[in-house]
Amino acid sequence: MTTTPNLTTVPLTEDLVRGALELERTDRGLLPHRLPAWARAQNTDPQLAMVESHPSGVRVALRTRATTFELDTLPTRREYPGTPPRPDGLYDLLVDGVLVEQAAVDGGDVLVTDLATGATEHRRGEPGTLRVTGLPARDKDVEIWLPHRETTALVALRTDAPVAPVPADRPVWLHHGSSISHGSDAASPSTTWPAVAAAAGGVELVNLGFGGSALLDPFTARTMRDTPADVISVKIGINLVNTDLMRVRAFAPAVHGFLDTIRDGHPDTPLLVVSPLLCPIHEDTPGPGALDPEALAEGRLRFVATGDPSDVATGRLTLRVIRAELARVVAQRAASDPHLHHLDGLELYGEADAVEHPLPDQLHPDAATHLLIGRRFAASVFAAPGPFAAVAGRARPSRTS
Repeated sequence: MTTTPNLTTVPLTEDLVRGALELERTDRGLLPHRLPAWARAQNTDPQLAMVESHPSGVRVALRTRATTFELDTLPTRREYPGTPPRPDGLYDLLVDGVLVEQAAVDGGDVLVTDLATGATEHRRGEPGTLRVTGLPARDKDVEIWLPHRETTALVALRTDAPVAPVPADRPVWLHHGSSISHGSDAASPSTTWPAVAAAAGGVELVNLGFGGSALLDPFTARTMRDTPADVISVKIGINLVNTDLMRVRAFAPAVHGFLDTIRDGHPDTPLLVVSPLLCPIHEDTPGPGALDPEALAEGRLRFVATGDPSDVATGRLTLRVIRAELARVVAQRAASDPHLHHLDGLELYGEADAVEHPLPDQLHPDAATHLLIGRRFAASVFAAPGPFAAVAGRARPSRTS
């Protein structure tokens, strides 16, 4: 790791980092978290522990005249022997809201996981450096979006001009969902569907999309209760099916409890409940979901549903059942909660889309579909007469050069 002369080290303070709920100071850098320490202490699931440390939606945000900067980071890359190599995480550089550069960094730790046994090996590495040069020598807002599927510690920041925090003058959109909201197979951190929708709506994104872990956990609801926000959305369903976590008897009361907790901290905030996108393998077949062993033997990732459709009669969940229950719950609550809204996920990705944009692994949308979903969400929710339109209308105007 080398540095460019004539750069000054800038302290990495909390006001320069957006989208994280907590920054943990470790001996190897500043680690963004999307759940606070008290919530992490109540979690026992390694999957959630991993994905909440993925900085989806987290970015370093600066107002500066700097033309050159360097950001040292320590990524943790993941390898799964027998499956296609995962690409290194990308950093998106936005200047006044416009994507101008993408890059990866060298170095980092590697966590190797055997999917058959669950055994892991942690290989320690060194930090890498993201270098950016040639930025315009004028006042501007610079955002460095961190890789959305790669745990990333911030080590050091150097620039050739002073920096200040970007003013926090945009409405905050707090969103919770599954791996699709986390970013799954989006091309880069600023092109996940929530990031696309947030940009279109002119809002500040706090993304609590947790891959495999949108499971109505009470500590997630309490985290949302305690997080300042102007608008809130929760996308519920797919993880409850593909983990086979609960039966229909428990589902509606759990949704009520989750929403009640959010309402304890945000009694009048516009709150949107989004039902599942289309996922053909789980529309009428319960979970649990599993990796297809034949595809895995060929070095491909593909998911299958392993439940029995006849078990729906005894209370096992499918996406079709969840959509009907969510519509019923929201309609019941909306009678006394005028700020509660519902969006059918099939409006974002439905049967016709599955023909034109099939899910490559039968579960996650590809990069182009993330853009499609983000644009549709913005048009349905942030544009008039959508439930978040009034807030989007208060967003600051776009900056121009």
